[in-house]
Amino acid sequence: MIAHGLEERVLDLLLETLQARGLVKAGGKQRTDATHVISAVRDLNRVELAGECVRAALEVLAAAAPGWVEQVLEVPDWADRYQARIDSWRLPASKTAQEQLARAYGADGYALCAALYAPFSPAWLRELPAVQALRVMLIQNFTRTVDARGREVVERRRPLRDGGAGLPPGRHRLASPYDLDTRWSAKADVFWNGYKVHISETCGTSRNGEDGDASSPPNLITNVATTDATVADMAMTASIHQGLQRRNLLPAEHYVDSGYATAELIVSARDLYGLALVAPVRFDSSPQARAATGYGRAAFTIDWNAKQATCPQGQTSISWTPTIQRGLDTIVVRFSAKTCTPCPARTACTSGRRQITLRHTQAQQQALDTARTQQSSQDWQHKYKIRAGVEGTIRQAIAITGIRRARYRGLRKVHLEHVISATALNLTRLDAWWNGHPLDRTRTSHLARLGQTLTV
Repeated sequence: MIAHGLEERVLDLLLETLQARGLVKAGGKQRTDATHVISAVRDLNRVELAGECVRAALEVLAAAAPGWVEQVLEVPDWADRYQARIDSWRLPASKTAQEQLARAYGADGYALCAALYAPFSPAWLRELPAVQALRVMLIQNFTRTVDARGREVVERRRPLRDGGAGLPPGRHRLASPYDLDTRWSAKADVFWNGYKVHISETCGTSRNGEDGDASSPPNLITNVATTDATVADMAMTASIHQGLQRRNLLPAEHYVDSGYATAELIVSARDLYGLALVAPVRFDSSPQARAATGYGRAAFTIDWNAKQATCPQGQTSISWTPTIQRGLDTIVVRFSAKTCTPCPARTACTSGRRQITLRHTQAQQQALDTARTQQSSQDWQHKYKIRAGVEGTIRQAIAITGIRRARYRGLRKVHLEHVISATALNLTRLDAWWNGHPLDRTRTSHLARLGQTLTV
C-alpha cells in the first residue's frame, strides 16, 4: 500500500461513501488536536546509539555480503565486541569508562566506513540503510582529528550546554538505527521518542447547543496527519487544511488550540480555504497591556500605506523596519528620542526602546487584534468549549486502537497505522449510532458497586 501511495485510501473510501449518504459534508464545525506516539524501537542513550549503529551495520553487511566481511574484517574480534545488542548489558557506571567506550565505538565506526568507501568495496554496500545510519551517527556524534604525532583521534561531540561543538537540532538527530524517522521531543512534562498524530473530526451541535445528541450523526474523523515528534503543531495547520480540501470536507469553522494558530495562519485559512480558524491567540504581553494602564500597541494609529505610526500624543515614527522575531515576520516601528524623552506621557508609553512591533501585513495585524478582542468575551469562550471534545477522541483512539504506541517502524508505515485506526474508530461510532448503543460505556469498578450496595 505504501509503495503505491495508498496509505489513506481506506479512509478516503469510507468518507466518500458517507458523503454520498449525507452523513459527513463540507462546512459546519471541525476540531483538531495532536498527541504523542511512542516509536516501536528501544530508547538508546548516546553511548548505546553509537554501539548499536555499528552493530546494526555489521549485521546487515554479514547477511548481505558475507564474503566481503570475511575478507575485510577480523571477524572473531568484531563478533566478540558486537555479538549482543548494546542495550542488553549494563554500561560502565564511571563517566570516564563510558567516554572511553563511546570513543571505541566511534573508532570502529570510522574504520568500518573507511573499508566500505574504499575503492575495492562494492558501491551498493554504501547504500544500505544501516550503513547510511552509521554514517549519519558518526557525523552527528563524533569528530575525527589528527594530533601532533600524526595519530588519528576520535572525540565525542558535546552538547552546547557543555561548551563543545554541539549536537544537531532534535529534528535532524538520529535516535535509532532501526527507525530513521523517529525523533526525541518534549512537551510540558512529557519526553518521548517517536512521532505525533494529528486527528481532525466533525463536531456538529444539536438544537440545544450541546456537542451532538442521539439524533444527529456521530462525530467522524475526517483527516489524520503523522509527523515526527519534533514538528510543531503550527507547521501542520496548512497541511491539515490541504488534506480536508482534497476530500472536499473543509469546515466553515475549525477549532484548534493555540499551538496551531498564528496571525498568518488565521489569514491564510480565511483567504485560501474560506474557513475561520478558531483558536486562542497570545495577548499583548507589553507591560502596559498587562497592567491595563498607559499606552499599549492598540493605542497607536497605523498608516500601512505610508508605513508610519502615530502615537496617542500625535508624534509620528521615524523608521519602519521589517525583521524576524521568534521565527515570525514582523515590523518594528521606532520613534525619535528627541520627541519621546521629554514627552509628558513617557512613563505611560512603550518600553525604553521607543518602539512597537507589528505583524508583517495589515491583514495579519487586524486578524490578531480581532482575535484578541473576541476571545475576551464570554460568548467566544462558551463557543470554544466545543474544541475540548477532541481530547475524548484521542482517549478513545488510545483505548481502542492502541494509537499511543507505534506497531511499525518508519514514518509512512506509522501513518498507515494511524489511518487504519481512524477508519476503525469511524466504523465503531457508526455502528453504535445505527444500533442505538451508547458509544462510551462508563465502567463501574467492583469496589464502587460494593459501596453503592452498602449505601442502599
